[in-house]
Amino acid sequence: MTFRLIAAALALSLAATPAFAQDDAEAQVAAPIPMAVNADMTQDPDNILLLDLSNGKRVAIRLMPQWAPNHVERIKTLARSGFYDGVIFHRVIDGFMAQTGDPTGTGRGGSELPDLQAEFNAFPHVRGTVSMARAADENSANSQFFIVFYPRFSLDRRYTNFGRVIAGMDAVDAIERGEPPANPTRILQASVASDNKPQRMPAPEPVPVAAPSTEITPLDLGSPLSN
Repeated sequence: MTFRLIAAALALSLAATPAFAQDDAEAQVAAPIPMAVNADMTQDPDNILLLDLSNGKRVAIRLMPQWAPNHVERIKTLARSGFYDGVIFHRVIDGFMAQTGDPTGTGRGGSELPDLQAEFNAFPHVRGTVSMARAADENSANSQFFIVFYPRFSLDRRYTNFGRVIAGMDAVDAIERGEPPANPTRILQASVASDNKPQRMPAPEPVPVAAPSTEITPLDLGSPLSN
């Protein structure tokens, strides 16, 4: 009788163990996705995108792989390859957003990498949101992205929100407006903060050289000679 009781208790114990392990795994999967972004530039620099602009300012964007992992990976890949260096902000609408990421500057170009599947999420398009541009096809995002000047909640769940500006929003506000702008602002360098690239500044404007004078100056012959 005692042997049977011990065997039964052991069987119950073994049967219960996987259930607890499964519960733990489910708890880990169900961990909440962060709604807020971390503005501390010293933390997780591998998920901070830096944009050095031709207006002499630097923008820091916190990338959120918890929101859109494939889009974040694409942005980092292109930035590290130098894809964005020299690209203009080709569509900048006052009170709305500034769009970039097309090497042709027309709004129709992209990278040679395949288009991305949409990763729409519930995170709102507030001031400073960075989101992926796309064509009519929801799965056509490739390299172009935009930064929102003011909240635009009509974009929620329609465009993939993958990050937010955490420093240098004044630089975004200073981007030249237009579609395209007459004198567009450029990304001089896009880099990932963990790569520790120094800020790239715009080349100094050449100092105008004064044209040589064509006026003939009479020779100073001094005082007349005296005998």
